[in-house]
Amino acid sequence: MVGGRVMSQYSIAQAKDKLTQIIRAAEAGDSVEITRRGEPVAVILSIAAYQKLQQPRPTLGEAVREFRQYIAAEGIEIDPDEIFGDIRDRSPGREVDLS
Repeated sequence: MVGGRVMSQYSIAQAKDKLTQIIRAAEAGDSVEITRRGEPVAVILSIAAYQKLQQPRPTLGEAVREFRQYIAAEGIEIDPDEIFGDIRDRSPGREVDLS
């Protein structure tokens, strides 16, 4: 499934006969999988879906920064102790003999 819609599937031979129909389906937002001997070899999708896939993705640091800006702008307060309070073991740990 690409773009939230179920992907149609055609063999290469079927795709040759139904190219116009496949292009119209792609323009409507459907993705079409092309197979050779039952194995997927290509996908036809709309130019909008293709361009969306080509957009650069943010790095983890950029995504975290955007998230922090979003929650600050929305006035959302996150208390880590409330969320993760009972997960972290706060004991000092085990005794270690370094002699």
